[in-house]
Amino acid sequence: MDGDYGIVARGVCRSFGRVDALRGIDLTAPYGQVTALVGPNGAGKTTLMLILATLLAPDRGEVRVGGIDPVTDPVGVRRQTGWMPDAFGLYDRLTVVEYLEFFARAYRLDRARTARRVAEILAATRLVEYAHRSVHVLSRGQKQRLALGRALLHEPRVVLLDEPASGLDPHSRIELRDGLRGLAAAGVAVLVSSHILAELEEIADRIVFVSAGQTAGEYEVGDLANAGPMPWRVRATDPAALSLALVDYGIGGMAPNESGVVLPPMLEEQAADLLAALVSAGVRVVAFGPVGGHLESSRNAAWIPYGPDLDALLLASFLDVVAGSATASPDGASGTRGLAVVLAAYASVASGQPEVPRA
Repeated sequence: MDGDYGIVARGVCRSFGRVDALRGIDLTAPYGQVTALVGPNGAGKTTLMLILATLLAPDRGEVRVGGIDPVTDPVGVRRQTGWMPDAFGLYDRLTVVEYLEFFARAYRLDRARTARRVAEILAATRLVEYAHRSVHVLSRGQKQRLALGRALLHEPRVVLLDEPASGLDPHSRIELRDGLRGLAAAGVAVLVSSHILAELEEIADRIVFVSAGQTAGEYEVGDLANAGPMPWRVRATDPAALSLALVDYGIGGMAPNESGVVLPPMLEEQAADLLAALVSAGVRVVAFGPVGGHLESSRNAAWIPYGPDLDALLLASFLDVVAGSATASPDGASGTRGLAVVLAAYASVASGQPEVPRA
């Protein structure tokens, strides 16, 4: 039933001149789950995200966000959607509280709800001690948390995150993972576009692979463990003994190095049998595990190369047009400020009153 899904896209197409960015892509994102959108540069991920966020219209196909058509009722979609693009779009000269209050006004939250939501966001993002400091003093991880908090101010039922973990340190990625899992537990439909596959295996419930503007496959993360053979790496205290044992087992021609030996693709049961045989042969194994993870192997099977980074070019062009008011500022922050203008306009239009409040 479509009512179970925060996002439904069927046969979505979008072209830019003679370039087909989306060629009949299909996607569903259920409420209460994190769905990962995975694909190479130029696969159409950002183009699809912009369509779901009501910032581009599809040429053909059906799209529903929270049960609403973003083409016929973009304001209705924006009221229940939180959007976090891959650039944070922050006003560096505002304090953290001023920034959140600014966007609360853009979403037309009343005074009482603004005070409640700003306090909740500060606590959830662990930015209470930075509440009255300028945004520009925050680290990248803190800015990322602030940007996510901004997207959640109006308590959306659907959240769109484009490359949210890009450039984050390991600790910040763990915090992001926990935050997204918390949103899903609260019944929110979360769609994440990312290249960081190791983290996605822990964050996502479902994976949608896209390639060349089309859906290459949809999987439950739990099903990927048995999706097929994958390469494994083994390392031992005595590389020579390891090589001899592998030859005896029927795996020859594998030259060990400091990181061990990368073995041919095999299923988990086969890998377990090999490990037992090596230990029985007296090989002192110190490391044995899959190379890249199940998601990495599935990704490699699903992706088809698609040329240049089309998505980045399209997004840059889009922001140039929409954020035309973002002229160079004395502090040289025109790019960040321009995206902040776009995000504020996005929030303001969601309220049905398109004027953007001024900080």
